[in-house]
Amino acid sequence: MEGLGLGFLGAGIGAGLAVIGAGLGIGNVAASAAEGVARQPEATADIRTTMIIAAALIEGVALFGEVICVLLALK
Repeated sequence: MEGLGLGFLGAGIGAGLAVIGAGLGIGNVAASAAEGVARQPEATADIRTTMIIAAALIEGVALFGEVICVLLALK
């Protein structure tokens, strides 16, 4: 029974770390995009497109981490 409790604890910690990492990553992307637009306003469309693609990739990695944590919790 202890192993099951530790599995839930590990899954919870892993899910939390995945969410924190995704939040930090998207925050860095948004900050860099805002700085880029402030420096070069004519490149707004290109910067926005790149930012959306990067945010989607970061969210994909975070979702993958969440799925792994759920699988660990249900094991």
